[in-house]
Amino acid sequence: MSTRTDTAKADPVIEHRDQLILPMQKGEKPKERWRIGTEHEKFVFDVRDHHAPAYDEKGGIRDLLVALERYDWEPIVEGGNIIALSGRDGAVSLEPAGQLELSGAPLENLHQTCAETGRHLKQVKEVGGELGKGFLGLGMWPDKTRADLPIMPKGRYAIMLDHMPKVGSMGLDMMLRTCTIQVNLDYSSEADMAEKFRVGLALQPLATALFANSPFTEGKPNGYLSYRSHIWTDTDPHRTGMLPFVFEDGFGYERYVDYMLDVPMYFVYRDGKYINAAGLSFRDFMKGELSVLPGELPRESDWIDHLSTAFPEVRLKSFLEMRGADGGPWKRICALPAFWVGLLYDQSALDAAWDLVKGWTMEERQLLRDSVPKLGLDAPIPGGRKLIDIAGEVLDISTTGLVARGEVNSMGENESGFLEPLRDTVRTGKVPAQKLLDLYHGAWDGDVSPVYDEMAF
Repeated sequence: MSTRTDTAKADPVIEHRDQLILPMQKGEKPKERWRIGTEHEKFVFDVRDHHAPAYDEKGGIRDLLVALERYDWEPIVEGGNIIALSGRDGAVSLEPAGQLELSGAPLENLHQTCAETGRHLKQVKEVGGELGKGFLGLGMWPDKTRADLPIMPKGRYAIMLDHMPKVGSMGLDMMLRTCTIQVNLDYSSEADMAEKFRVGLALQPLATALFANSPFTEGKPNGYLSYRSHIWTDTDPHRTGMLPFVFEDGFGYERYVDYMLDVPMYFVYRDGKYINAAGLSFRDFMKGELSVLPGELPRESDWIDHLSTAFPEVRLKSFLEMRGADGGPWKRICALPAFWVGLLYDQSALDAAWDLVKGWTMEERQLLRDSVPKLGLDAPIPGGRKLIDIAGEVLDISTTGLVARGEVNSMGENESGFLEPLRDTVRTGKVPAQKLLDLYHGAWDGDVSPVYDEMAF
């Protein structure tokens, strides 16, 4: 989730609805300026007893962030607490229960993306080794209850933790017990955004299946392959889901603005503090009728903040965010952006991907989304087939798109090699969660604790 810093008082006031589409319009870039921004979260655990460290315990999360400063990271402080770091590789930040996230810098190619991931993991492993901390690449804590987990000292999280149980049964699980990999991608125009959004939404369940990596809850199999994905189905119906309107004729910035105006607010940020506005209306804010700030109109930064508080399968800000994947190991952190860059950054590949899914009805798309957390690649798609029946074809399209980009490393290798973990999944027909379940029922003899060795970075 976003880490907020103070905005200058010169931040423009929003007086007209037309201003609400400006962040999306400002995101438009010619193809040569398209970049790749990769985000990945990991669980932090104590190597002695696997507990999740608190923020302020000795060798805990605060000490971890402070130790990382040696690598030319600059601290970001909220309420006297260091809550994030900023540097050339983007930002290191904290999720609500201390999950550590790298929000990577916007990079030109996947070779740079994977190198950035490697630098970050090397740094955290070096610091973790000194502090007795390890890092786990999974989509959900395999053994922790909510009560086992600490809460980080970030103002927006306090507001969200209070509000989540009022709107869904699993919002606290989303905040406290999950990790994801995400990629942020550019578009050149409103029409380009719309086509990418549609392909991203339609094929997001395939990404969920290929990266499914959360089969355990509180030490036992939970009956799902991606329980993290299932959690989103009962987190907050006002700000999650498949967004059927994206597939309607005429979809564009204006329609997304309408959607976001209907998403209830969480907070307003003023003078370094978060003001609780949970459940209130941004439409009222634009009329100067927000009860917690009566008479005040929103600023541009308030709208940008609000755009970050919706959690659909694909999210639009000044770029598109692909949000369907569970957390996982290094190679899969590189594979997720490769999958989407191959599909969305080459026009022929984008058109081919759309041709593959454009005939699906919204009911069929929703059925696929609902089935994937439990069934993975066996989830149903139109025509009496299963998701695995098109997975290889989609990877072929992505490969073609990556080869067409012509981005090679010093050894002359193009970017398509980063898809190899996904090709292996399709060849074997087993997603990561199924391999973990095989170990649980086999070599691990019903004990989930070996996952800390198996899936640690």
